[in-house]
Amino acid sequence: MIARPRPIALTCGEPAGIGPELAAMAHTRLGTEVPFFWMGDPRHLPGGIRIVEIAHPSETEAAIARGLPVLRHDFDGPVTPGEANPAHAQGVIDVIARAVKYAMVGDAGGVCTAPIHKKALKDGADFAHPGHTEYLAALAGVDHVVMMLASETLRVVPATIHIPLSDVPAALTEALLRKTIEITNEGLRVRFGIARPRLAMAGLNPHAGEGGAMGHEEIEMIAPLIRQIRADGIDITGPHSADTLFHADARARYDAAICCYHDQALIPIKTLAFDEGVNVTLGLPFIRTSPDHGTAFDIAGTGRANPSSTIAALRMAANMAVAGGA
Repeated sequence: MIARPRPIALTCGEPAGIGPELAAMAHTRLGTEVPFFWMGDPRHLPGGIRIVEIAHPSETEAAIARGLPVLRHDFDGPVTPGEANPAHAQGVIDVIARAVKYAMVGDAGGVCTAPIHKKALKDGADFAHPGHTEYLAALAGVDHVVMMLASETLRVVPATIHIPLSDVPAALTEALLRKTIEITNEGLRVRFGIARPRLAMAGLNPHAGEGGAMGHEEIEMIAPLIRQIRADGIDITGPHSADTLFHADARARYDAAICCYHDQALIPIKTLAFDEGVNVTLGLPFIRTSPDHGTAFDIAGTGRANPSSTIAALRMAANMAVAGGA
């Protein structure tokens, strides 16, 4: 018998974006395959979708065969697809906090977050956090988390994320890189059930510096750090030349690639799995996944949204919950 995880909480995200319609599409495609419930205002869901209101996550399994389980959270003000309403900002924030609480106490097996619109949250509720992930970390009382982009063909972790390329060399410190590698290793072990994860470290410079001819960061910091971490018991190789790290034969030799900056990680996974990539936050005391796209205001309400990433994120959260015993 295949183990069933505790239900996954799918947050509504920005009500004027594609999140509500993706929730409906995901339920239609998945049926009872993944036990999940949607948190938000039922009025924001597309017409025609059958819903079953629940009062607690424990009611999900009994409800999901009859319709999309909805844990109601009423919002102020009307919704116009494609136009963020500042009156919704606090509701979006509160839904995230409720979902995290359910996950933290074990009522939910994990949290899958629909995309938010950070400007709308700042305008409507003076949202104090740089983004979704930072808010989740604050709710959990965690000071450092790692962003992993994952698919069936590739997992990548950017050590530095949304900063200018010119700032990367200074930001890529030994402490940051060590912490990123350790959290990734632990996350793969605990959340993905990989007993001894295999990691590959990309170099910062072309050809991983080519012995100092194209940069010294590999010689002076990255390679010595990799040797230390390997001596500590983590299975990691590198630094490797990034231009030869993502072909099929290379990918077969590792479970995740640690990259030095945003595009070094995201270009290969978006090339290989543009519609199926999942954003996973490692280092939290609960499972968090998210589709790897934004609110898509330009197509909200048109029925043109692609649910593939949301479906992949829900499946991954459920699989992680099973691997971790949730």
